[in-house]
Amino acid sequence: MNIDFHDEKNKAAYSGRSADTTWLEAMRAIVDPAGKRVVDIGCGGGIYSQAWLALGAKSVVGVDFSHAMLETARSQAAGQDALAFIYGDALHTGLPDASTDIVFARALIHHLTDLDGFFAEVRRLLVPGGLAIVQDRTMEDVMIPGSPQHIRGFFFEVFPHLLDKEKDRRPEIILVQDVMERNGFTELECRRLLETRRRYRNWLELEADLRARTGRSILHALTDSELDELISVMKQQLDGHTEILEQDRWSIWIGKRDRGILASIT
Repeated sequence: MNIDFHDEKNKAAYSGRSADTTWLEAMRAIVDPAGKRVVDIGCGGGIYSQAWLALGAKSVVGVDFSHAMLETARSQAAGQDALAFIYGDALHTGLPDASTDIVFARALIHHLTDLDGFFAEVRRLLVPGGLAIVQDRTMEDVMIPGSPQHIRGFFFEVFPHLLDKEKDRRPEIILVQDVMERNGFTELECRRLLETRRRYRNWLELEADLRARTGRSILHALTDSELDELISVMKQQLDGHTEILEQDRWSIWIGKRDRGILASIT
């Protein structure tokens, strides 16, 4: 089965934590967001939308196609006037042309089948010279072995069939850069990030998170019995650790919108 982003039961699946300093520092190394307008496409529960505001952005608009997750995002952002959440999808956000300085998308593009359509929308939203920052995993990121610091690796060691699912959806660095170039982005680069996702005080705290399949869509591909088996194996490896520091490796594609005339106006 796949995660149903529209199910009320999953509306808090991508909330309940804050962006780690490892991510904040990585974004500061890419851009100074102070006074900038940011659009966060595929914002989910709004974790990273709030993080951009904390980094000094003038305003942040989170866009998602799940009303359930937007409900969670709005409830957690109550009282923050510079932060808004709207319904839209990755190809049709409904926002005006050239209305933002930074477009960010985390863990989104591996769900998309039309990368050209997505980057055309990103280009449309950006002012000339605006920045696209796209964070996702490649197969190289996925294949890191399991450890107390990289628990995701255990998923694929216990159930290798999950790698077939990953191979079907994980983008390649050069492919994403080619699509970005084709859609009018320049000064392209790809950086790697080892982001701390969460710190667990003990195994029981992590086990509860795994059983809830929180924040990891790949776990929705497992049956309940398979999830039990995975948890049993991971317990043998991790139980007894006083703190489990969960880190994930990501690829981050960066590109500037060219200064040509918007395609929608030509």
